[in-house]
Amino acid sequence: MKHLYGVTTAMVTPFGEGGQVDHDQMRNLTEFLISKGVHCLYPLGTTGEMLRLSIQERKDVAETVVKAAANRATVFIHVGSMNQEDTIALARHAHEVGADGVGVVTPVFFGATDKELEEYFVAVASSVPADFPVYLYNIPQCAANDLKSDVVQRIADSCKNVIGIKYSYPDMLRTNEYLAVNQGTFSVSHGTDRLFLAGLAMGCEGTVSGVSCVYPEPFVALYQAFLDNDLEKARKLQRIAVHYCETLKNGSNMAYFKAALRMRGVEVGRMREPQLDLTQEERTALQARLQQLAEISSEGVYQS
Repeated sequence: MKHLYGVTTAMVTPFGEGGQVDHDQMRNLTEFLISKGVHCLYPLGTTGEMLRLSIQERKDVAETVVKAAANRATVFIHVGSMNQEDTIALARHAHEVGADGVGVVTPVFFGATDKELEEYFVAVASSVPADFPVYLYNIPQCAANDLKSDVVQRIADSCKNVIGIKYSYPDMLRTNEYLAVNQGTFSVSHGTDRLFLAGLAMGCEGTVSGVSCVYPEPFVALYQAFLDNDLEKARKLQRIAVHYCETLKNGSNMAYFKAALRMRGVEVGRMREPQLDLTQEERTALQARLQQLAEISSEGVYQS
């Protein structure tokens, strides 16, 4: 079964002026990211404004990305939804259209017990073929539920296709616990972009990064430097990546991602209401800061 590894890019979802998904822009974004060397694509997660799309829209986007990628990058579709029935439908659809696997966030907003979380993930993982990879997704600061490592182990014991987790909270002790699941064979991809190198050093297979949707270059170069055992270069790249993370608000507002992509010549449309696009003042300030970072990067260890 395929794993998430290296730089897995959490993709934004482009919306046109009328609020509809722009599939041409989704295809263009897929091409842009593959051309920059990212290893895996992860559409329809938090960065993709997942819960603001209808189930049919999510199916359509999943199919667009899978077809556009054409086996040139690993594609895991995020399928977590507001109810179990929709999540299962999206997981089955991802398998049907040829995705390499799925990610599933914990139930959101409403609190769930450990037993409820376990039964939820077992139901979803059991709804797809036993050889179709499933990654759990824990982002407690957004989802209002936390997935403990002992619960993860019980889920993995019940479903052999649950092979990993995306963890998007900067708790390295919990990360270490996840790395110990299945006697250390469980795949962990960290979702905190600023801790990419630290996660790799601990044994994570990679990062699931929203910022890499806009600036994949430092993340891709960092991963290669780590593989080459060039830690000095990797540290420099991590510092560059952190600058971009902070400038783009660490993924807390996708309007910054979309505005910055537009400044790079990649049109990805607008936000879906109630979120708003950046104001002219905000765009001007962002562009000035990105120009500063471009100069830093060009003098450092990678070219944007």
